[in-house]
Parts: sequence; structure tokens; C-alpha cells
Amino acid sequence: MRQVIIIGSGPAGYTAAIYAARANLAPLVLASSVEAGGELMNTTEVENFPGFPEGIQGPELMAKMQEQAERFGAEIVYDDVTALDLSGDVKTVTMGSGAVHEAESVVFATGSAPRKIGIEGEQRLSGRGVSYCATCDGFFFRERVIAVVGGGDSAMEEATFLTKFASKVYVIHRREELRASKIMQDRAFANEKIEFVFNSAVVDVLGEDAVTGVVLESTVDGSRTELPLDGVFVAIGNDPRTHLVHDQLQLTEHGTVWVDGRSSRTSVSGVFAAGDVIDPTYRQAVTAAGSGTVAALDVEHYLAARGEAGAPAADVAEIDGLDEADAA
Repeated sequence: MRQVIIIGSGPAGYTAAIYAARANLAPLVLASSVEAGGELMNTTEVENFPGFPEGIQGPELMAKMQEQAERFGAEIVYDDVTALDLSGDVKTVTMGSGAVHEAESVVFATGSAPRKIGIEGEQRLSGRGVSYCATCDGFFFRERVIAVVGGGDSAMEEATFLTKFASKVYVIHRREELRASKIMQDRAFANEKIEFVFNSAVVDVLGEDAVTGVVLESTVDGSRTELPLDGVFVAIGNDPRTHLVHDQLQLTEHGTVWVDGRSSRTSVSGVFAAGDVIDPTYRQAVTAAGSGTVAALDVEHYLAARGEAGAPAADVAEIDGLDEADAA
């Protein structure tokens, strides 16, 4: 039986693994068989993660985090969790392969999934012109006319990246103003390949075997128009991946896993949560990584308090290599 199992392999999961491994807890990290590394695997250049002044590609950053976790003794398993039993002192995790793992504690760091518009044409043409990942599918739209749906940082990043391939990129946003940060807006506005379509909602995706366009509905007067397109990239946010714990952990009104204050403690003893699955607001790689740190420290304290961690619980300063006087 393990001392701790970490479910998820994004910045939160891998950071928790790094800290837990350094504390000699021999963590088992359950990474997805197809989505290992989390959402950053679908991101191009990450410019705001501390320590990389020139920026770093999302997949490279995640590879470095994984390498660091493994260096300290974390074990990575590429399989999908299909069921959890979080009741009792021993937590049980069942995998798609049929394997069953047991642990004294669990860190739930499953992140979030791309949000969908929720219209029939979107589902029907998913993978045939409708995409949720510019870095995955942008190459297939060379010299094509495409659209990005959304108004946040992710949408601006997707649109800017797609101009490397497409002849024209429309940004469709249901409001008159973008939600993206100023630097991301300025970058998109300065790109001559990008054209903005404000106060418009996508109400249908057109095409039989491939996308041929979208139907737009004005959010001002309700009028409808068609916009010819070769592809649609949806970037309207993400939803926390909580389906495995809906009937076991308390959730917030935002659908995220509830945690006790600034800790990672959930409503079930011995179960901790970190990253985007608990964060409806910030959802940054660096905040997820910090959240993973909190989870690992909470796990160590929990196990030590039970007398099963093999060493007294250390405070944050001690774990970081400082004594209390230095920390002060």
C-alpha cells in the first residue's frame, strides 16, 4: 500500500509529486493514458512561468517537471482512473487496465477540461474542423480561413498562434470587450491576419463532412448571419474534472472541489486537492504548482500526525531547507 497517490499530471500533480518524493513518501502519480501533462501540453510558449525569462514551450515545461519528480523517486503510471473509493482509512483507486492501487492518502489534481459551446454542429463536426487545441490541429489549416471563439487569454493565444498557418483568423466574442489581459489583447489587435467579430454568439456550425461556416446570432438585436469558414477553434474556458468525485467530495457553487481555506484539505479525511480542480478564478500554471506544494505538505503533516510517515511533521520553512530563524 502506498503512502500517497497523486491523480493528475499537470503542474499541480507534478509539483505535489516533487515535494512528496523529497519527503520520502514514494508517491505514485497516475497520469492519463492520453492527456498526461495536463492542459499545458496543448499550449505553445509559456512566457509567465518564473525562471524562464525567454519563455518555454508548454510540453517542455511539463517534461522538466516530470523529470524532476522522477529524479526524487516518484513513480509515473500512464493509465486512466475509472473509479475511486475514498471512504475509510485506505483509499482505493481502480484503473482502466483493471489494476487497483491502495493508499493512505490521495491528492486529487485532475485539472480542467475545455468547455464546449453545446450546439449540435459542434459535436457532429468535432475533429472534422471543430477543434479545442490550436497546437494540436493548427497545421491542418494552412492558408485556410478559420475562427476562434472566445475572449480570454486562451482565445487570444490560440488566435495569434493560428496566424502562423491560416490566411485569416476571426475572433468571435459574445461581448463588446475582451476579457483577455492587455498584453494579449494588444498582440492580437496588432496582428493583421486577425479580425474581431464582437457581440456575436455561435449558434450553429455548418457543414456535412467538414466545417463550411458558422451561424452567428447578434447579442444586441438577435439577428443572424452566416460566416464562411474552414475551421472553428473553441476557446471559451474550462470546466473542472470532478466526475470521479461527484458523490464523494464536497463541491463548491463553481463546481470545483471544496477545500478548507488556503489548505488542500477536502471534505474527506486523507484526501487533498490541488490545481485547477479547486480554482475557478486564477487557473495559472504557477498557481497550480503552488497549490500542488500545499497539497504535498498537507499530506506529509497528515501522515505524520497519524504516526505513519516515518518522521515528525516538518514545517514549511524546514522543508525548504530553512530553520525558523532564517524564515523569519
